[in-house]
Amino acid sequence: MPKNTPALKLTILLVSSLTVMSIVTISPSLPEMSLAFPEISNAQFLVKLALTFPALFIAITAPFAGLLVDRYGRLKLLWVALLTYAIAGSSGFFLSNIYYILATRAVLGISVGISMTIVVTLIADYFEGQERQKFVGIQVAFMSIGGILFIGLGGILADIGWRYPFLIYLFSLPIIPLTFLFLYEPKIEHKKIDQIIKLKPPRIIWLLLGNVMIMWILFFMIPVQIPFYLKEIGVEKNALIGLAIALSTAFSAISSFSYSRLKNKFSFFTIFSMGYILLAIAFGIIALAKSYIVVALGTMIGGFGMGMMIPNTNMWVMKVTSPEIRGKVIGGLTTFWFFGQFISPILLMPISEAYSFSEMFFFGAAVLLFLSILFFILHIAGSRKTE
Repeated sequence: MPKNTPALKLTILLVSSLTVMSIVTISPSLPEMSLAFPEISNAQFLVKLALTFPALFIAITAPFAGLLVDRYGRLKLLWVALLTYAIAGSSGFFLSNIYYILATRAVLGISVGISMTIVVTLIADYFEGQERQKFVGIQVAFMSIGGILFIGLGGILADIGWRYPFLIYLFSLPIIPLTFLFLYEPKIEHKKIDQIIKLKPPRIIWLLLGNVMIMWILFFMIPVQIPFYLKEIGVEKNALIGLAIALSTAFSAISSFSYSRLKNKFSFFTIFSMGYILLAIAFGIIALAKSYIVVALGTMIGGFGMGMMIPNTNMWVMKVTSPEIRGKVIGGLTTFWFFGQFISPILLMPISEAYSFSEMFFFGAAVLLFLSILFFILHIAGSRKTE
């Protein structure tokens, strides 16, 4: 097997960064974007939906992408996905109809569903053992750093006009030549089709899939609800809104970089418990906030908690899944991951309409505290043996 060169690692990290920007890049422009469609009565909801609409189609696409990846390989599908990403993502700059924008966001989601499934599968293919554990943490950290840059740039461009953040999606174009030059198709000794069909992932996978969906439903309150929350308390600059959201990804990067050392000391269950308690504290702070600084503090703590849980999920799935069905299982993980992001504003819409932003974040904090206690109980009950 070829050596995992620095160029190969950088290429994988750059492709990974596209996942983050696919959703949250346009977050700072949501308030102005909602004002651009005065003729539509539910414009604010549709604009929030435009943020998370790709996630629905990522969720729909990923299982099929996983099956195709297992059967036909990784790289050809990746090249098509990256080109589609650039075309569909940047289309929002040129369109004036919210429904057309939603349609292109759907195509963007299909491309991300393919590319994310492939990149996580390639990490499992290329790396093993301690090297994989370290790289998974680095990957999530790099995604967070990319999120900082893309969200920050999105905030700056949103102050020029709500359309301009859509141009950031063209970033995928210069990555395509790097995938040609530095990535390779892994050689996997596939079993016969009937043997592969008989292979089943362990039952713990279903806990991980359900948990990752709940995790993103709650965490996505930050990019979806915070822009409107900050406007409500008097923050007018979109660049500041982008900064507040970017801070969550910055602190996510810090904890992700430390994931390998954290995993050497704690079990998978314990890390989830720690991440959820940090998110609960973050949401409690945001709920009490009356100023920009306090909200930003909450997003930082929340990002730190989330940053340890994302690589924890990926690493656990990679560890317990056999290579022959790896694409299928990672496709399932991608589905639950992004379905959680998509349904977050939909599930929370009745709460946001009936209660204040502060009360909504208090509700989120209570649920997060419950999840932290639940995972701690699972750890105490001897769940470490399942790892």
